[in-house]
Amino acid sequence: MNIEAARLRFAGARVARLATASRPPHLVPVTFAVDGDAVYTAVDAKPKRSRRLRRLANIEADPAVALLADHYSDDWDELWWVRADGEAAVVYDPATVRDAGQLLAARYPQYRDVPPEGPVIVIAVTAWRGWSAS
Repeated sequence: MNIEAARLRFAGARVARLATASRPPHLVPVTFAVDGDAVYTAVDAKPKRSRRLRRLANIEADPAVALLADHYSDDWDELWWVRADGEAAVVYDPATVRDAGQLLAARYPQYRDVPPEGPVIVIAVTAWRGWSAS
């Protein structure tokens, strides 16, 4: 799969899994928006045990991350996955939080009613990798 096809499939997925470096590795599902080679995900109002999220601490300690989006079907000719590898930053800047919120609201109606308050995770994608059965 070429880079553009990988980016398009990834951008069309509804959810991805964010992997951050730690022992053991940390993996969480995230909503996201793609803008070129940047991916945005936010700390939002969904219930959490704490606002001090492990993913944020992991990124601050080691910015290397991977995002995985995939599609499973019992028809294996429809299978695909795309991984976006990159460097992440936890951003608290109100303008970036607002802009990321607008990108997310364009994809997820829930963010129109309750915009993310931040912070946002901004991932500068350094490599798009993917595979599809067809």
